[in-house]
Amino acid sequence: MKVADGLVVRCEYDLRVAGGEVLESSSKTGPIVYTHGTGKMLAALEKELVGMEAGEERKGVIKKVAFGSAAPTLAVPRTLFPKDAKLEVGAMFEAKDPGGRPLRLEIRTVTGDQISARAVHPLEGLDLEYRVKVLSVRTAPPPVPVKSSVELAADDLEIVEE
Repeated sequence: MKVADGLVVRCEYDLRVAGGEVLESSSKTGPIVYTHGTGKMLAALEKELVGMEAGEERKGVIKKVAFGSAAPTLAVPRTLFPKDAKLEVGAMFEAKDPGGRPLRLEIRTVTGDQISARAVHPLEGLDLEYRVKVLSVRTAPPPVPVKSSVELAADDLEIVEE
């Protein structure tokens, strides 16, 4: 069976910045199991897996990886940057998103105290090397049928054990 959308794939893989550090490796985490075409894997790597069969191994380079659609340009008040920051078009700054995850901001324009910036994925524009070995390809099991549904409000429930 060949890898295609909707099939369950189990594979080993290594992903690294071209000529550099390992980003992810199944040698540390064990094989990955995912349903192909559902967006659970890097889209560019999914494309490389299409048509592969169990036992096949492939190595290659994914050129200038894109991570989703381009982020919108945001208006950022000058007060959010360090006072001594040199704000110029193209400058990059480390920041955190509302969830506390790190991100990089690229300055797009500077007009007085108003700065426009775009969030940039740390790997955006880099080439990635990959090695992948498909271990198995199978059809996904059918969904478990639901016989009935029940609506419960929080006050309908009680804790029976902690």
